[in-house]
Amino acid sequence: MDQIIVQGNGPLSGEIPIAGAKNACLTLMPATLLTDQPLTLTNTPRLSDIRTMTALLQSLGAEVASLQDGQVLALSSHDLTSQHADYDIVRKMRASILVLGPLLARYGHAEVSLPGGCAIGARPVDLHLKAFEAMGAELDLRDGYVHAKAPMGGLRGAVIDFPLVSVGATENALMAAVLAKGTTVLNNAAREPEIVDLAVCLRAMGAQIEGEGTGTITIQGVDSLHGTTHPVVTDRIELGTYMLAPAICGGEVECLGGRIDLLAAFCEKLDEAGINVEQTARGLKVSRKNGRVRAVNVKTEPFPGFPTDLQAQMMALMCTANGVSELEETIFENRFMHAPELTRMGARIEVHGGHARVTGVEKLRGAPVMATDLRASVSLILAGMAAEGETVVSRVYHLDRGYERVVRKLSGVGAKITRLREVGHDE
Repeated sequence: MDQIIVQGNGPLSGEIPIAGAKNACLTLMPATLLTDQPLTLTNTPRLSDIRTMTALLQSLGAEVASLQDGQVLALSSHDLTSQHADYDIVRKMRASILVLGPLLARYGHAEVSLPGGCAIGARPVDLHLKAFEAMGAELDLRDGYVHAKAPMGGLRGAVIDFPLVSVGATENALMAAVLAKGTTVLNNAAREPEIVDLAVCLRAMGAQIEGEGTGTITIQGVDSLHGTTHPVVTDRIELGTYMLAPAICGGEVECLGGRIDLLAAFCEKLDEAGINVEQTARGLKVSRKNGRVRAVNVKTEPFPGFPTDLQAQMMALMCTANGVSELEETIFENRFMHAPELTRMGARIEVHGGHARVTGVEKLRGAPVMATDLRASVSLILAGMAAEGETVVSRVYHLDRGYERVVRKLSGVGAKITRLREVGHDE
């Protein structure tokens, strides 16, 4: 099994290109199921999760071609052969559930396995299913599958009040609603940039959508959609992760393609900690030149709040901050599994339920550690870059789900990082 080897080093310098958003691309790809015309996505990230979604779509009969070194995806669902999303593929990734809405809307029926993904909490799909039921679908959960059937004449527009903000449920309901009969209103909808990106793409395909980026999205159903070409939005989580590299190690790094509006709450916390963030014509320039960062308190919240997907990385920064920080996780349970690994490196962390108290130390020590999920894996790499000696991160297959060519990007700005490969792996 591959490992990442990190040596603690000094300040970083240079630039890091930021890829298209994994979470946006995984939502945009199933949109091909809504039309028989081609959908082309540009600025696509080269990740294992993208390959998993590709395999899922191909299992349904869709055509997916990877072009320009994986940065363009050409998709077509003109002749699907199945509406059955099999467990062997779906179990690998939670985003697989996003094929349910498009299949149900276009074909009137679907069988989709209950999904898998990182073990960071239950993350039930009940909000997805309740939205489909509100549109008239009949649902039957048996043998680990969701068996869904639209009413005669197709899904119907409805007012859907989400009791909790859910990105996935908002995305699934939005895709289903664009082909439903009549008007659908999504209340308490997620506001994430990935939702906005999906709405922009669907509108370019002929959908009638208003209100994306707010808590209320209104969709007027249409009879059919057509093809389009759409650039995937910048990955704000990869952006935030690499912004933390110079924050932890010192130095100055420009993250190409970055925008403050994608991470306003996160940038505010960096400013509070003493990190300089500057918007440039090419992206975001991040620097820390003098002394330790200041401890800050963090509470994860739905967008536009502090992202849960940057909590682990922020904890790594706080491990060497001056003072005591409190981190509160409100989105997912079980999302402090990286804390015991960080303590192996000399961090002082106390976890109580959804709260973590971090007392900063002057220096971490390199140690063998094990990644428990996608974001935890990169937090351990960041910590290793700030530690004395060598850190060996195992179970890095999690990393490949969300970060493309991480060794190449970090070594390009001066980090001492290598990958030991069990088999060949392109970095």
